[in-house]
Amino acid sequence: MPIPKASIDEVASQLIQRFQTVRDRFLQLVEPLEIEDFVVQPVQDVSPPKWHLAHTTWFFEVFVLVPNVKDYQLFHPDYPYLFNSYYVAAGDRWTRAERGFLTRPTVKEIMNYRAYVEEHMLTFLSTAKMTEDLAYVMEIGLQHEQQHQELFLYDIKYILGHNPLFPAYKDLALAPSQEVDAMQWLSVEKGNYSVGYDGNGFCFDNELGRHEIHLEAFEIADRLVTNGEFFEFIHAGGYENHEYWLSEGWDWVNNQDYKSPMYWIKEDNKWMYYTLGGLKEIDMNEPVAHVSFYEADAYARWTGYRLPTEFEWEVACQKYEREIPANAHLMDNSSFHPQHASGPGFYGNLWEWTSSAYQPYPYYRAPDGALGEYNGKFMVNQKVLRGGSFATPKEQIRYSYRNFFHPHLQWLFAGIRLSRHI
Repeated sequence: MPIPKASIDEVASQLIQRFQTVRDRFLQLVEPLEIEDFVVQPVQDVSPPKWHLAHTTWFFEVFVLVPNVKDYQLFHPDYPYLFNSYYVAAGDRWTRAERGFLTRPTVKEIMNYRAYVEEHMLTFLSTAKMTEDLAYVMEIGLQHEQQHQELFLYDIKYILGHNPLFPAYKDLALAPSQEVDAMQWLSVEKGNYSVGYDGNGFCFDNELGRHEIHLEAFEIADRLVTNGEFFEFIHAGGYENHEYWLSEGWDWVNNQDYKSPMYWIKEDNKWMYYTLGGLKEIDMNEPVAHVSFYEADAYARWTGYRLPTEFEWEVACQKYEREIPANAHLMDNSSFHPQHASGPGFYGNLWEWTSSAYQPYPYYRAPDGALGEYNGKFMVNQKVLRGGSFATPKEQIRYSYRNFFHPHLQWLFAGIRLSRHI
């Protein structure tokens, strides 16, 4: 995970500024919540907003302040136990499925915890001798908090979207989208290509090492699949026909009795869906969201096409949209909703499922210590997603970024891009 090749003094100044910006953004994101929203955990995969706020603070306290500030006093001796997530090397931790039991500490106490750690962090950073190791840990901490800000939006949408009142997270100006153009195909010729991170800035260890792969000629869609196109799959009985589903996916869809993407509701013969702005009539021109890998794969089979591999996606992105365009629909837009599915649009809007299993690249080696648990230990039974979503900061996404989730999950901001062999 290389850090930017700038002078240590420049890195220190940049980290202080970014630390304040990233931490302030989380407070802005939770500002619309009522106090009761902070503690809810309806399912294991969803963490209470209060826990996200504390966990991201725990990271800086445990990995920066404790090892670097002489005689530093923990804000509370039990917080490392309560707010560790999965870092075995960092000590014992509270059970993930029972985070919602933690009505105490209170939201006020968690906010005091954030303020306490931030004060000590800024004091430390203003006087510390910056080293590459410290800059690396700080960079991981900032990236980590940004990832949790996106996870927070997944989670609060699940919390509010499963409330029978369907309360809005915040008021959103959701104007009807424009009618989408017919799907076009972007071609990539047969050949050998280099994939993986190639630059001087930050990347996660799972983007290394850069290596060569061979691809047969293929085409990839120039936009995401829309709600209207996915509705045709539903109307055609796609959820009832085993021919389109992987065996594991067929078991999943039947055991859960799913008939549509998450947040779709049929009410008085009208299809509605829950958005962060509340319950709305489905806009058939917007890209379909909140589909699992199983649903994305089944839809692709129904169309006669397939999902791209992660390497096809990366090579196509480098060819057709290597740089992030100014109008990319990312967190910086602050719209909190997917927009019109126009091409090529590889960056933002919705994460895109690929058919690739999440596995290490050649020469991969997890870093030593607790931070070595960040990515490598999850390289099993998960699928890779690419491209970012409307909740991903622009500074964080790149063509080599590899997100990963279990194939049954729907609550993330994920959609579908099709591919086909030539």
